[in-house]
Amino acid sequence: MSRETAPAVEARGLTKRYEDVVAVRDLDLSISRHTIYALLGPNGAGKTTTVSILTTLIRPTGGSARVAGFDVVRQAREVRRRIGVTFQEVVLDEDISGRMVLDIHGRLYGLGRAARQERLDSVVELVGLKDAIGRRVGTYSGGMKRRLELARGLMTEPEVLFLDEPTLGLDVQNRVVIWEHVRSLRQERGLTVVLTTNYMEEAEALADVVGIIDRGRLVVEGSPSELVGELGADVIRLQVDGDPGAAVAALEGQPFVQTVSAGPDSVVVGVSSSSQALAPAIERLARSRINVGEVSIARPTLSDVFLKHTGRSLRDQ
Repeated sequence: MSRETAPAVEARGLTKRYEDVVAVRDLDLSISRHTIYALLGPNGAGKTTTVSILTTLIRPTGGSARVAGFDVVRQAREVRRRIGVTFQEVVLDEDISGRMVLDIHGRLYGLGRAARQERLDSVVELVGLKDAIGRRVGTYSGGMKRRLELARGLMTEPEVLFLDEPTLGLDVQNRVVIWEHVRSLRQERGLTVVLTTNYMEEAEALADVVGIIDRGRLVVEGSPSELVGELGADVIRLQVDGDPGAAVAALEGQPFVQTVSAGPDSVVVGVSSSSQALAPAIERLARSRINVGEVSIARPTLSDVFLKHTGRSLRDQ
């Protein structure tokens, strides 16, 4: 397979150990070119470690990975030439102008003066900072700083753009603005975008494919609509007395149940029709001597998928 036809990102058995802690465990990934891929997971699940390996910042302790057709360990320099990265934490010198931030980044990548100016003007226009690019970064709002970081990641015209929590801490309005810029990158420039996020609505709004990682493993993958569709047309939440696990056991295998999982004090049931399944579900629990309290019905979301595959218990960071 040639580099041009290879996946934008490919990992096989990727593993990262820190003494007794396994941050990433036998991770397999294949991300097609020109797609937006969202990597979801609880805090401490291995998302940032995975991105750090794929962007050559840390070396894996097992397995292999290729980005833009190049090995992240043996050909790290070639990988770096073809990627752009923005990080969770804003890393900008607030005492210089936005223009200087981008110009310095271009110089670090060996771009000549004419190329720097051309790309700077292009990315500034793309992220909507034309009127502010000459101002000191310290005067920027949080959303403007995020857009400047996005522009910096685009200065080198990358093939693959990695966005680690790109809208962390932003209000809804600014998050939507960032989403629009990310969509345009894929549509107008054909970029492959790999993003990590804890915002389920962000993944639903942006991603062609979602991968959920938990305890260092990829536990499920698919388009948002496919993953949500697997839960059923409706989700019924039934608050129950006693052990929710007993309620799950009572409902599993019933013809009206598509999926069922336990929460702290409730059971979540995916069904094709709540109007037809609610009464039989309550009746089945009553026969098992399980009392039902509050009942709610909703359409399933990616949050429901996330909780199904990662659980609802608290965990260490």
